[in-house]
Amino acid sequence: MDQHLLESLAHAAGLQKALIEFPDDVAAAAAQALNNAGAVQVPTDPTAEPWPPMCPGIGL
Repeated sequence: MDQHLLESLAHAAGLQKALIEFPDDVAAAAAQALNNAGAVQVPTDPTAEPWPPMCPGIGL
């Protein structure tokens, strides 16, 4: 992975300190996230919820 891309991703995620202290771990996590990004399916219906609505009192 390109170092500039890695630094940009770490900055966007607020992981600057982790990048300095654990650069190999941050690089491994970024690579894994990029490799699995295609597996995440974005809902086509913007009103669809991936889980039931959280309503207090139901099932208590």
